[in-house]
Amino acid sequence: QPFQPGLLDRSVLFLHRFRTRFLRSGVLSISMRLWHVAGGTHFRLMIYAIANQKGGVGKTNTSVNFAVALAKKGKRVLLVDLDPQGNATSSLSIDDTGGRSLYGPLIGSATLEESIMPTHLANLWVIPADLDLAGAEIEVARMDNHLTRLREVFEPIPRSEVLDYVIMDCPPSLGILMTNALAAASRLIIPIQCEYFALEGLSKIAGVIEKIKDSGANPDLAIGGILMTMFDSRTRLSQQVVNEVRTHFPQETFQTMIPRNVRISEAPSFGQSVIEYDPRSPGAIAYLAMAEEFLQREGGQIRFVNEASGDGALVEEAAAAGHSGESAE
Repeated sequence: QPFQPGLLDRSVLFLHRFRTRFLRSGVLSISMRLWHVAGGTHFRLMIYAIANQKGGVGKTNTSVNFAVALAKKGKRVLLVDLDPQGNATSSLSIDDTGGRSLYGPLIGSATLEESIMPTHLANLWVIPADLDLAGAEIEVARMDNHLTRLREVFEPIPRSEVLDYVIMDCPPSLGILMTNALAAASRLIIPIQCEYFALEGLSKIAGVIEKIKDSGANPDLAIGGILMTMFDSRTRLSQQVVNEVRTHFPQETFQTMIPRNVRISEAPSFGQSVIEYDPRSPGAIAYLAMAEEFLQREGGQIRFVNEASGDGALVEEAAAAGHSGESAE
């Protein structure tokens, strides 16, 4: 059957109301920064949560490839795997975590520094995940500070600027781990699959953001970006979903889109990011361009990647050529 635009109306109405309320609160600022004070030394720690309670939208692949792309651009990045399934961990060829995960810091049996592991890539470190994290959902829920526990874990960060960004791969649920990530994050990046149900997922996570802000757990939480994934230029639906999201979130939506590309799906089975596995693939080109656009936004530059030469042209080419393959996660 032909696509019916009316199917989008309910989610679009919610997004419009959410954006209006968010703008009035004054927190949709691209230039917002989270500053910590330790021993009299000011330094910036940017924590980005990659989150969407809907599964299969590209969260893990986005977390891994975004972190790798930033590291290759010279940024010092800590990737935090908050999903007990540990897919981000295995995507970096880490099979034995040595019992290290956020479970210890969350329940108070270990420090954050003790949980950090190096990776085979320069400028990239990881806090791996294991099945113990599933138990943390229950144990943290019993604490009085169950909403802000993860935020407190990240407060005693080293005094020197050893990190530029922290990237959190959140589980596909609305449980304790995800709400803790949103309470700890300075910004949220939302991957959205270019399909109708993804709009409903955006509506729900928008509601979660409002609850986190209203609870006082993180009143400064802001959307750092909305990333369209699994874009298929052959379908009318993909473009219409993109247009609807950009209409209501024009500044927050990345111009870079991640295309459907089989290399993105293949790379984790080799313990690699798609950027390492096939750097010339449309998926790798798109994630590198996304990182470049992200850094331009962070630097206060107005232009979008797709409007410039170089990476922008490559992204448009990638989106058009990336219709082969299965999915981004």
